[in-house]
Amino acid sequence: MKLSIVDLGTVAPDTTESDALADSLALARHAERFGFHRVWFAEHHLSRSGASHHPELLIAAAATQTSTIRLGSGAVLMNHYSPFKVAEMFQQLEAMTPDRIDLGMGRATGGPVIDLALQQDRSQRLQVDHQQQVLETLSWLYGTFPEDHPFTGHPLMPTVSHIPQTWLLGSSPNGSNLAAGLGIGYTFAGFINPSGAAGAMRHYRESFQPGGFGLESPRAILAVNVTVGEDQDEGERLVGSAKGFYARLGRMGGASTVPSADVAARELTAAQQAEPTTISDGQWPRFVAGGPDQVRATLEQMIEESGADELMVQNLIADPADRLRSHELLADIFALTPAA
Repeated sequence: MKLSIVDLGTVAPDTTESDALADSLALARHAERFGFHRVWFAEHHLSRSGASHHPELLIAAAATQTSTIRLGSGAVLMNHYSPFKVAEMFQQLEAMTPDRIDLGMGRATGGPVIDLALQQDRSQRLQVDHQQQVLETLSWLYGTFPEDHPFTGHPLMPTVSHIPQTWLLGSSPNGSNLAAGLGIGYTFAGFINPSGAAGAMRHYRESFQPGGFGLESPRAILAVNVTVGEDQDEGERLVGSAKGFYARLGRMGGASTVPSADVAARELTAAQQAEPTTISDGQWPRFVAGGPDQVRATLEQMIEESGADELMVQNLIADPADRLRSHELLADIFALTPAA
């Protein structure tokens, strides 16, 4: 089982966004050393909790500080950008870092301010065809426009033979349909929609059809929020930061920050603190947490039920040292081979 990380550029309490970006690059170095397969960086705008606003910048920076680990976007929000811009940008990253770049494509609204700020033509309401955007991006990368298309005959970088791996990120059955129909990789955000993960991933695998975009068989990643402590009590304490952030998000919106575990314990209600962190009555949790044995049992059941080829983890642990230690313990759980 390959194990990977999606990083949010989490801003630790009483630190700055610059500190958080330095932590993200340190995470990439440590992840490579621990034996993780890839690190993806998120795209969140005007976020007070995370400093990863433009994943392509962190990808380029991390590429200069690592040598083997794959680097990518989790995800580029396609509804805000030109397919040509996205394709050319990631092909250039591939040229700079051959056979290590992943283009993860998704969509999301950042709210009325962000959506308007990222929109070039503000005279009318933006209408985006997500499927068409993804297909056009793939067509630029693979040179598969129809013969009579105006973009035919204009390769991005004709002397670069490698093409980034392409992935569609989603949290609903619609994403699994699109990824399967195009024949590209699929990543399901289990921390957003835990109850829909297993079904969507099985549907993707059953419906997959090669589309000439680099895959002959399905390739699926399950993304889960995971907190591992030295023991069960420590894991349950540390996951308080994630629970506390989501509780704040409901009250404060985009101004929310990630609280320390101790602050979260004071802010959370008894019901919020008791939210399950293991599979209970067949229901997947939003947050997987505990000691190594407890976390391993939960994740192995998730992998079995979803048929995932790879597991990608995020966490919202406030303290960067605890964050790294959680990833290290997770690498031990899955017996990853440390890099030389």
